[in-house]
Amino acid sequence: MQKIVSLCKRRGFIFQSSEIYGGVEALWDYGPLGSLLKNNIKQEWLKAFVQNREDVVLIDTPIIMHPKTWEASGHLKNFADPLIECKNCHSRFREDHLIKKECPNCGKKDFTPSKQFNLMFKTFLGPVEDESHIAYLRPETAQSMFTDFNLARESMRLKIPFGIAQIGRSFRNEITTGNFIFRSREFEQAEIEYFVKPGEDEKFFEEWVDAWEKFIIGLGIKKENLRRYEHKKEALSHYSKRTIDIEYKYPFGWSELTGIANRTNYDLSQYSKFSGKELIYFDEETKTKYIPFVIEPSLGIDRLLLALLCDAYQEVKGGRTETTKSVKEIEVVLKLDKKIAPIKVAVLPLVRNKPELVKKAKEVYQLLKPHFICQYDEVGSIGRRYRRIDEIGCPFAITVDFETLEKEDVTLRDRDTMKQERVKIKDLVKVLKEKLEEK
Repeated sequence: MQKIVSLCKRRGFIFQSSEIYGGVEALWDYGPLGSLLKNNIKQEWLKAFVQNREDVVLIDTPIIMHPKTWEASGHLKNFADPLIECKNCHSRFREDHLIKKECPNCGKKDFTPSKQFNLMFKTFLGPVEDESHIAYLRPETAQSMFTDFNLARESMRLKIPFGIAQIGRSFRNEITTGNFIFRSREFEQAEIEYFVKPGEDEKFFEEWVDAWEKFIIGLGIKKENLRRYEHKKEALSHYSKRTIDIEYKYPFGWSELTGIANRTNYDLSQYSKFSGKELIYFDEETKTKYIPFVIEPSLGIDRLLLALLCDAYQEVKGGRTETTKSVKEIEVVLKLDKKIAPIKVAVLPLVRNKPELVKKAKEVYQLLKPHFICQYDEVGSIGRRYRRIDEIGCPFAITVDFETLEKEDVTLRDRDTMKQERVKIKDLVKVLKEKLEEK
């Protein structure tokens, strides 16, 4: 895990937030490459579940909602973890995360009685800080999809079954954090609330579990590093009829990557009760009314990004580049899927001390920039530069050499196969597009 953390900082994927002040626990900044990677993941999610489907619409809502929301949803009452405090060093922990009943900091076993700690961040709406102005940062994106049920359905003329999707930030004041970006206090979620007719919920539940897993594998996660875990009935959330987690084998062990829940009609029933507004569906064919059940596939973008980095990370012993000094030397290759790689193409002049090569390489770079996220690099030997782009997951590298000046072609190198081919500059955009779209 430490190797992933080091790579992320060294190559501009993820930094500790406010590092110049010593950092803030469980808050992270996405650097230049991390931001591109994260956006590519979100774009693939939108393409798979909104663009390529006719039954899902997208919304984007604020992180602060009406305070009544969290009463209706059950978060004020149920969204809490057991908190205990070491009587010796006064460190606080989530009780169910302590494997041994002893303090990880001082080793003592004397704790205060457990108490429920609500994980929502509290704030105030307006200039007055009193009970009547309390609000909360949302701990999940789901709830606004229920409050917007009628508005989205009526405005888009949706018929059951249909889904409402959202990608956005959520906030949880976690007691126990750790494992890099796996458990943090601010994170991004991609969720769908898929509304179905009661009695058809089990069928759609199975379909969404399969679709969710297929999407994750399609981004490059190895199937053998995934498994399904079905929650036992006694461990289900208060709203859930059935929940399946898709777990990933992280360096720190098997942990939840994503979850799919059958929330029944709990949410719409609760919001109808607390708002006094009918949240029902009228079936024009059968002339019947009912409160829809909802299937909720929920995905943490940050957890998926971490899994993708872990799955793509490879250490190769020597031989990939001319800078390798011995067969024991390790080179890092990040074999990210082409769809999500932050940099698609690197443009490299063979040497930097030949102005004619640098000029031509920059011309090639400017030619490609309108079509792809590119990187230009002329610092260091060509082998060292290959190593740098391999380490950030760039799938293709273009080398401008002396033959380029004579024949107007370049060397195109594939990150994974290491194969090189000569391609005419005039054909580069077309060839690269074809290669990036290949499955």
